Amino acid sequence: MTQDRPGTRIPVRTKIVYSLGDHTVNLVLSSLSLFYLFFLTDKVGLAPVLAGAVPWIARSVDAITDPVMGRISDHTRWRAGRRRPWFLIGALPFGLCFALLWVTVPFDSELAQFAYYTSVYVLLSLAMTVVSVPYLALIPEMARDYDDRTSFNTWRSALGIVAVFFAVGMSSLADALGDDAAAWSYAAWIVSVWLVLPWLPVWAVSWERPVESPPAMGFREGLRTLLNHAAYRNLATFYLLARTALDVVSAMFLFYIARVIGRPDDFEITLTFFLFVVVAALPMWLMLAQRFDKRGVFLLGVCWWIGAQLLMLFGGPEWPRWAMFAVAGFAAVGYAVADLMPWSMLPDVIDEDELETGERREGLYNGSFTFLRKVGGATAVLLAGLVLQLAGYDGELERQPESAVTAIRVMMGVVPAVLLGASAWLARRYPMSREAHREILARLAHRATSTRR
Repeated sequence: MTQDRPGTRIPVRTKIVYSLGDHTVNLVLSSLSLFYLFFLTDKVGLAPVLAGAVPWIARSVDAITDPVMGRISDHTRWRAGRRRPWFLIGALPFGLCFALLWVTVPFDSELAQFAYYTSVYVLLSLAMTVVSVPYLALIPEMARDYDDRTSFNTWRSALGIVAVFFAVGMSSLADALGDDAAAWSYAAWIVSVWLVLPWLPVWAVSWERPVESPPAMGFREGLRTLLNHAAYRNLATFYLLARTALDVVSAMFLFYIARVIGRPDDFEITLTFFLFVVVAALPMWLMLAQRFDKRGVFLLGVCWWIGAQLLMLFGGPEWPRWAMFAVAGFAAVGYAVADLMPWSMLPDVIDEDELETGERREGLYNGSFTFLRKVGGATAVLLAGLVLQLAGYDGELERQPESAVTAIRVMMGVVPAVLLGASAWLARRYPMSREAHREILARLAHRATSTRR
């Protein structure tokens, strides 16, 4: 449906159903971040550097498609809407490509296996782009209020965390089916069905603001304007750093529990506890964001998380189980805010862009941000694979060399702490306060009133 609901608070039930869209995307991203490097190295038998290169190459090929998809949705003029029809077009390929990514192929050549997984990863990225970019571009249209946007993104984050539970469930299912490469493939086919189903209710509860004419700027001019937008450039940079830190931790979590702590059977329970604390912390961060500026909340959460990750440096088999749970819970509180706040900030930046250019370009902005989300994850996995390769990691060995154990410990502690520190340093200069956004909305409303006259 296409309608205008300015100033109307969105019902909680609508936020929950709509957040199922991001739930499916996060289920894919979480499965790939948590398990895919491990799957390719320990189940398929790819060298770590090749396994890490699979998502990175796919994301490089996919680099331009996110902003291009954003531009396409900005310019789409179908009777059914410019964003929502893409949900129905992309949902089935999205689920199918995910399942094919976990299929074991009958190739003896390691390079042939590498080519297959890279090609399918590219197709999955394209299908994800078709659904996710228009989906995210709708949020600034549906939620106009500064705090309502934070609430909307909090629900998205909560359903995204639930998706990680689903990803862990996929791991448990694969383990129950035999924990070999074929078992992971069967589990992925089951998950792929769930990736498709939620998009119909997401389509049903969403709406779009009426737009009389498409943006007049060409694609290159639009990108140039976006890159020259100071607030967006600052936001995008510190988000990319935080997102890469988040995905480094995700990629190394299983390796850390299995190879450093030495208790692989504790992985699922530790991750479950971690995610439970993340969800429990979200209402606290939402409450703080409704009282203070989003920038301050982001800085507080990131600094908290830095301290927790540095504790991971000291982990080892001598740690009692309660110590691992305690550190995981401590880290989860800060982890909860690193992705939530930047996505809550983005719609405010889009409003500033409308004030400066006179055009609504949610698709282009969200497409560019989605690209950062993807490239952060791909860079993290490539970095992890390269470091493991150089450190002598061998997935066929039960006991890893000390150099590999040290590399995992550093990747889990020092690397994310450095990335988060740089992110916090840049976030200090983010200019969009609550008062600044209120002024932008007032000026937009005044201009709209003057135009109607």
